[in-house]
Amino acid sequence: MAGHIEDKITKTEKHAEYQAEIQTENKMNRMRELVDLLNQARRAYEQEDTEIMSNYEYDQLYDELQALENELNTTLAASPTVNVGYEVLSELPKERHERPMLSLDKTKDVERLKEFLGEQKAMISWKLDGLTIVLTYRGGVLEKAVTRGNGEVGEVVTNNARVFQNLPLHIPYEGELVLRGEAVISYKDFEKINEEIGDTDAKYKNPRNLCSGSVRQLNNEITAKRKVRFYAFTLVSAEEVDFHNSRLYQMEWLKEQGFDVVENHPVTKETVDKEVEWFAGHIEKNEVPSDGLVLVYDDIAYGQSLGTTAKFPRDSFAFKWADEIRETTLKEIEWSPSRTGLINPVAIFEPVELEGTTVSRASVHNISIMEELELGVGDRITVYKANMIIPQIAENLTRSGVKDIPEACPVCGGATRISMENETKTLYCTNPKCQAKHVKSFTLFVSRDAMNIEGLSEATLEKFIIHGYIKDLTDLFHLDRYAEEIKNMDGFGEKSYENLQNSIKAARTTTLPRLVYSLGIPNIGIANAKMICRAFGNDTEKVVNATEQELNEISGVGGVIAKAYVDYFADEERRDVFRRLLEEVEIPKEEETEDSQKFAGINFVITGSVEHFANRAEVKEEIEKRGGKVTGSVTSKTDYLINNDVNSASSKNRKARELGIPIISEEEFVQMMEG
Repeated sequence: MAGHIEDKITKTEKHAEYQAEIQTENKMNRMRELVDLLNQARRAYEQEDTEIMSNYEYDQLYDELQALENELNTTLAASPTVNVGYEVLSELPKERHERPMLSLDKTKDVERLKEFLGEQKAMISWKLDGLTIVLTYRGGVLEKAVTRGNGEVGEVVTNNARVFQNLPLHIPYEGELVLRGEAVISYKDFEKINEEIGDTDAKYKNPRNLCSGSVRQLNNEITAKRKVRFYAFTLVSAEEVDFHNSRLYQMEWLKEQGFDVVENHPVTKETVDKEVEWFAGHIEKNEVPSDGLVLVYDDIAYGQSLGTTAKFPRDSFAFKWADEIRETTLKEIEWSPSRTGLINPVAIFEPVELEGTTVSRASVHNISIMEELELGVGDRITVYKANMIIPQIAENLTRSGVKDIPEACPVCGGATRISMENETKTLYCTNPKCQAKHVKSFTLFVSRDAMNIEGLSEATLEKFIIHGYIKDLTDLFHLDRYAEEIKNMDGFGEKSYENLQNSIKAARTTTLPRLVYSLGIPNIGIANAKMICRAFGNDTEKVVNATEQELNEISGVGGVIAKAYVDYFADEERRDVFRRLLEEVEIPKEEETEDSQKFAGINFVITGSVEHFANRAEVKEEIEKRGGKVTGSVTSKTDYLINNDVNSASSKNRKARELGIPIISEEEFVQMMEG
């Protein structure tokens, strides 16, 4: 009998052990699954500028992974809890950091910050959301700039740092200075640049992605145009400077050297509640993106004496905003087409108050996220603002499932298709003539050198197209059909609408070259349009029916331009739009002047500053009025280089001398023009 009992106990123990092993194995499998999911999301966000899950979900999965690692006392080599930062993929030179750049331990609980502070005074500042850069100065000159990279190895971006908007290239201090800071792009510049960007297939999703792409360019001309700014947040080392053992003093010293530093305040455990509250109240007014706060001990020696853990420095702590979450009902999914053909789902829900503002819509980004959330109209959802700024869906409480994915594009009615790219399911419009895909052509049409209709930014045009106000170019002259709708749009009102109508009225009186240029014919700039129209005596029938042979006979128009021009007007739809545009505008007859062909066949390049004219564009206009042409670079076809600094050693001057091209001053050009 006793033997039976012992056997029973042994079997029970073995069963318990077996169950424990199964549980551990399940937890290990879940860990591996989480590592794969989080790394996939991080790669998509940091390297491919796409989002496959919300910030809220990422944080939840990250916390789950950390809890499993602590429970099992196991950390996988690929875990994002120990491997932070993007993988270096570009052709920029790589360099190992002298001191590894660790990530910060973080919390959403102010009580945890009080524990960290203890009796110590600290510095509290914004945790900026951009790209971390390490700068080295020697002899008062910027010597090197390296990105954070993976914390061990970064990319050398010195050329790009030199064109940051606010970075000092020379500083008073002449010893070796090493500091860290964040390269960022403001919300305002992000919106403006995103409208104008021409070298990407789609808009960037946030300022951080735009900044990362801008700083890591191989051509720093692009970086310069992106208006990147740098804010110092840590001084690493500076030889023979007494910083009075204070981080706060270091920041003041960096200001004296000409650096913009991240906004910072002194803080203790007694004042941390008020400080966190102050920063939370100012986040919406902050011009640059922030995803939390950072605390670092003011006492430098004390902080350094603490050393680091395997993952975090012990002298600093990050605070992430505790998300304010509201429950609401999903009313509809609005499908919003873009110029790439991508049709983005946007969740429209019952309005809720979040972080002091009323919110009723949030981008869902793609079908994969919709399916992950099992998102259906009528579902009860919770919403929050990522970084207290961007509305997002946190959870779907009822999960009725995805249905009614549109089979027709909401703008043009063309067929849609579901595409799988980078393991992300997205919806596309297949119609190559979809108006949403041609925002750039509408933008060109209203631009200054074309029809010059003010008040129609690219973002506004995109809204008008999506709402169906604009189908083709002629619709721009009839926006009065949607007067009430436009007046009630965000950013518009009675006055804005009135200004827009006045601008449209003024645009109805134009010139034939402007109208031809506004069509966006490949390779036809305003100068070529003027030459072509002049060659055909501004006769609209001759202009629209020009042959390749006739065009080739015009000086400055080659075979490529001639073919593109003829191919454009060979399309009956385009001819129809052009003829209907002619009915919308008035083209006063141009009077032939004595000197209208004075510069015919002559090519100019203009460089440097001008004195007799408001700007170089005015000089260009005077040349083109007289039949000449202005190009951007000096070649064997250039006849004159206009430069007031005739003797300068600039690259254009050097090239002109090599090719034997005359370099003339503005004064000499004026004499040519009047002679």
